[in-house]
This record gives sequence, C-alpha cells and structure tokens, in this order.
Amino acid sequence: MFEKKIVAIIQARVSSKRFPSKVLQLINGKSVILWVINRIKQCSEIDKICIATTNDPTDDELVNHLKSEDVYIFRGENEDVLSRYYHSAKEMKASYIIRITADCPFVDPFIISKVINHYKKNEKLDYVSNTLSETYPDGLDVEMFSFNALKLAHFNASSLFEREHVTPYIKNNCSVDNVYSEYSFAKDLRLTIDEPIDLKVLNQIVMISGLKDDFKFADIVNIYKKEPQIFSKNMHLTRNFGSKLTSSEKIWKRAKKVIPGGTMLFSKRPELFLPGIWPTYYKKCKGISVWDMDSKHYLDFSYMGVGTNTLGYGCEIIDKAVSSVIKKGNLCTLNNPDEVLLAEKLIDISPGQEMVRFTRSGGEANAVAIRIARAATSKTNVAICGYHGWHDWYLSANHENENNLSKHLLKGLGVDGVPKQLSGLTIPFLYNDINELKNILSSGKVSAVKMEVKRNIEPNSTFLKDVRELCDRKNVILIFDECTSGFRETYGGLYKKYDVVPDMLIYGKTLGNGYAINAILGKREVMEAAQNTFISSTFWTEAIGTAAAIATLNEMKRIESWKIISDLGEYFNKGLKKIAKKNSINIDTYGLKPLRSFTFEKWHLERKTFLTKEMLKLGWLATNAFYASTVHTKKNIDDYLNDLDTVFHSLKDLDFDDDITRKKIGNLCHSGFKRLN
Repeated sequence: MFEKKIVAIIQARVSSKRFPSKVLQLINGKSVILWVINRIKQCSEIDKICIATTNDPTDDELVNHLKSEDVYIFRGENEDVLSRYYHSAKEMKASYIIRITADCPFVDPFIISKVINHYKKNEKLDYVSNTLSETYPDGLDVEMFSFNALKLAHFNASSLFEREHVTPYIKNNCSVDNVYSEYSFAKDLRLTIDEPIDLKVLNQIVMISGLKDDFKFADIVNIYKKEPQIFSKNMHLTRNFGSKLTSSEKIWKRAKKVIPGGTMLFSKRPELFLPGIWPTYYKKCKGISVWDMDSKHYLDFSYMGVGTNTLGYGCEIIDKAVSSVIKKGNLCTLNNPDEVLLAEKLIDISPGQEMVRFTRSGGEANAVAIRIARAATSKTNVAICGYHGWHDWYLSANHENENNLSKHLLKGLGVDGVPKQLSGLTIPFLYNDINELKNILSSGKVSAVKMEVKRNIEPNSTFLKDVRELCDRKNVILIFDECTSGFRETYGGLYKKYDVVPDMLIYGKTLGNGYAINAILGKREVMEAAQNTFISSTFWTEAIGTAAAIATLNEMKRIESWKIISDLGEYFNKGLKKIAKKNSINIDTYGLKPLRSFTFEKWHLERKTFLTKEMLKLGWLATNAFYASTVHTKKNIDDYLNDLDTVFHSLKDLDFDDDITRKKIGNLCHSGFKRLN
C-alpha cells in the first residue's frame, strides 16, 4: 500500500538569467506561477505543494505574491538548486518528490497522476519521469523521485550542472523509468516559457481557445490540430536550450536585446575573443583570477581590465582608500579636496606640466584636450596619430576616407551620427612619417598635433624630437595621449623616456587601477584657455576616482610597478618567441614592454581563435596579447607558456583550408569594428 507523503516542489525565482521575472508574467490576467500552482492542485495524489525559491532579496516580490496561496514557501541557495530541493524536501518530510519548474504553466495534473501511478506499480525504482525519452512537449515535464535518491544526489553531485539541474546525478546513478505520450508529434510542440515569444504563444493559445484551469493535454492537441499556426512561432527554439547555455551566455542573449552591441565597451565584446564561448561576464575577480557567472576559475593572461589593472584586480590598498571615501560620502554640494592633492602629485611627476583637469573616461579626456587646444589657438583642425576615443572630432576623420583610421588601432569605425560638416577637420598621419605631418601643418589651420608617444613600434631616432620642433615652429600645440602608455615603462608619462615634453598630456587607464579617473595636464598658458570655454560635468567631481588615483600613485611609486611589469612583459616576450620558433610558427611581436601583442604571419584569425578556445579549456583567459600586472609572476608566465606550447604544437599541424579543421575551430573571432545583429 503506497501511503507515503508526496510533495510537489516547484523551483522558482524572479532573477532568471534569460527572462527575468518570467514567473510573474501574466497569462490571461493570472501570473505564470499561479497557473502552475492551480494546475498541480488538481492532482489528488499530491499531499503538499512547496515553492522552493531563493534567499536573494529579489525574490521577496515572489514570496509576497504567494502569501495568500495555500503553499509552503522555502528559501534557500540561489545557484545550488539541488541543495534547495534537498532542504525543502527534508523540511516538508517528503517521502517522494514531484519536481515541477515554474516556467511550465500548462503542466498537466493528469500526466502527473500518470507518472505517480507508474511509480506506485514499480516501487523499487528511484526515479520516474516523462523526460528520459522526449515524447511529451517541453513544458509538460514531470519528474518523480524518492527522498533517498535526492539525498544521495545532494551529498554526491559535484558539477555545477548537476547542482543547478537537480536530477542529472539521479538519472545517471539510480534505477529509472519513463512514461510515454500517445501522440507521436507531441514532442515537437513547445509549452514552456524560456523566452518572451513563449509567453506570447501560450497567451494566444488561451485567448483563442478559451481554456480554463482544468484542461487536459488532449485539449491542447485538439487546438493544435485546428490552429497549428499558433504553435509555430516558438517551435524554432531548442528543447531545454537553457540547460545547454552557460550563465554568461544567458545574460549575453538578454544583453543583445537591451544594450546596443551587447556591451558598454567595444573591446569587451565576446565576438572579439571567441564567439559563443567566451565567458563574457564575471562574478568576481581578485589578483589575476577571474570567476565567471558559473564560478569557473580562470587566470587572466589577456587584457587585465583592458589595461586598467596594473596592480591586479581588487588591490586591497586601493579598495581600502575607496571604502574610506564611501564612508565619508562620495559626492556633495562642496568640492572634494583630493582633487587638489591629486593635481599636485601629477604635476610633480610630469615635467613641463603645470595645470590639471580631471574626467572619468579616456574619451572624455581626449575631447576636453582638443577643446582646450582649439580655444587656446583659435584654430580648428587637428592632426592625429593613434587611437583617441569615440567622439565626433576623432571619428570625423573617416568622412574623408572610410579607412583613414584603419591604421590607428581599429579598422572599420563607422561614422553614422557624426556630422559631415566635421569632415576635413581631423587629419590622420602615420607614425614615424614626419614629412606627412609637415604637409598637414603647412595649411596653418592646425590647432594641435595629438598622438600616442608609442604604441606598437619604436619611434625613429629623431621622430618625436622632430615633431616637437615642427609644432614649435608652426605654433601648434603638441598633445601626447598617454591613456594607454602612462605608468607602464616610467613613473608617469612615456614621454619622459624620450625626453620630449608635450604642451598637453593625458593619463588614463592605469591611473586608478580599475576605478574611473583620467587626467588632462598641460602648460599654464594652454590650460587656462579652459576658462574661456564651457567644460564641466557633475561626476568629474566625485571622490572615488581621485582617492583611487592617489592610492594607486603611492603604491606604484612604493613598489616601482613600471619596472616590475616591464620586466614581466619582456620575460613573456622572450618565452613566446622561443616556443613559436620551437613549433615553426612565424609570429610578429610588438607593443610596449608590459603590453605585449603578437600576430600570426599566416591564418591569423583562425589561429588566434583556436588559441583562445584551447587555452580557455585549460583555465586561461587568453588572446594574442598579454597585459602584465604586478600580480603576475614568472611562475604564472612559465605555466602559461607551457600550455601555450602545447597549443602551438597543435596549431602547426592544422590545415586551415580543410573543412574539418574549420569546423573544429568554429566561428572566427572578429577583427575591427562590426555591427552586431
């Protein structure tokens, strides 16, 4: 006689990664979660219903929504759903558990009874469901298992997949059986809610058919036979598609719907690394360690926060300074005195510079510098060499020729939205080509020469001095954009290494070790022109950035960070060349000492994609660049190069003209700016 307690446990949370708050969405005026509960209540074999939600405050809304319902609410682990199931079942004193997910509002009480009755006839089983062989639609899934099987899984399942999806361990380690649908076509229908289109389909089914809470699966079948077009709109979606996606992939799918391009920073687009596979989002980071949204651990041997974190992620000295500011108050009506202290520090370490303005981003800093230069000279045109951000003044160079900026870091930068009236005001010149610059300055209309001191190649012996002399002769302001190069090879600007002093100077990325702060420095007679043109922003006055910068400068000086990262970069470069030669792979290396990059002589994108993919499997965030931090060690580099040696060994044997090889590599990483669909 089967008299043991059967509890239906519905896992539910508001913070779904693909479709947030889907359980609270409405079908014919009633929430999805209430549809599920009301449907399960119609199964007489079930003794109790439990909603297993999370301790996250976001789920308070769900709990409040269900207060008047005759269900037990258990709150537990967010990501570890198996733990949530085990502890809720234990608290409910369940002998057997019916597992239902909250995204199945059409779950059928008659199918639940069918599964239970099958179990009753085969009590020696640990697990019965209608999902082992998929003959029912996605959305009518029912699983039944014993508490003992759940307990076994809870204490033995170790993988993230097993913990998130509850029953994989049971299905692989216990006695199981399946029940089947009488309709051969049923598996092709889709009655679950993973995406907004699913919700629309289920709403249409209810509205057109007038279904009430007591309908059966057979009623759905009859509707399908009469109105098949209703069901077609979401049938392109793969069954259990969500279980095959990582947490990062789920968020990325959402991001592309609500954020143009998917990310706020172009350089963080996953397509630039490994389309469809790159982790994209992080849960936490420390030192050179990064944990993705599924808590998988990687060591960052790529861009280290796109060049910002030379002292490593989560540097305690910097974070402590920032925490102190937060406690005191980050922004108020009055000014932050650290602005003065930071300005004095930067002037002290930057020969030839006498005044400072702060921004929070590099693009802003570059735009401010150009505005000041134009105000100081009453001239409009700008000659540029290098990458200087996204603003109209810079991108307008591509109005003259869509490839004007292609040799200045990024190819294919579009000019949509940039006024054509700006055409001809920004004129690019190539690094080390002093004659090209002379021709540009001969017009007499140029206000400033704006350039990176160095990025990928060494300056010719007299190039920088020639630029300085030419600017003096033509009465043109020389601006060095050291957003990237600052504090890498010297304590301050790279210009100190070459003994060429600019009229204006920009510091960026490294200045706050991950906190937002940029600085524009310049000679007094130039910078005072800022008082004659309106340049102002509320959040340039907040205190976090300046506090982080002061702490960062102090720590960099204390440990002489520029020497450490330069040494590590050179060590990496030598090792890289060695393993490339060993494996007969031709590469070109370039960049500042701490910012080493390389290109493959042939099949670059194919080889780069393969490298990133294989190194990711081994726990490395890797690309064709290595940005050194003081937290990297030579032991880290040795371990990385050892794994890279294995990848290079595989690379040399790949035939990239072969279709099998191309399939193995998968979607190639992008190169340059591209519009994303």
